[in-house]
Amino acid sequence: MELSIQTPALLFPAISLLMLSYTNRFLAISALIRKLSADFESTEHLGLLPQIKNLRRRVYLIRWAQFFAIISMLGCTLTMFLVYERLQSPATIVFAGSLLLMMISLLLCLWEIFVSADALRLVLNDLEEKERALKKH
Repeated sequence: MELSIQTPALLFPAISLLMLSYTNRFLAISALIRKLSADFESTEHLGLLPQIKNLRRRVYLIRWAQFFAIISMLGCTLTMFLVYERLQSPATIVFAGSLLLMMISLLLCLWEIFVSADALRLVLNDLEEKERALKKH
């Protein structure tokens, strides 16, 4: 298969949008961590600690997803350079590596989505406990 310079260039818009999505998720989680931290310091509600722990995992996953996406983008750039230099065999290998790195990034993002759903479960459990407590009184 002959790799053209347009093939890796096709991934740039996708990677850019993915990085924007990761950054937005990271910023939203950062704001939530700050809020929960302030809430915990003022109330010392132990129910917030599992949520904070969950957010720590999410930040960790997003950071690694960003890392692999950035390395993938660098690989695509290197692939374009290798194609430009007419080094087809190394270009194909680097591009395949870039695709694998992008898959790792997407899998980490998927994992973070499941962890996020777990965070919502924690909040819902807390609300259900409060509802049960209110019904008893």
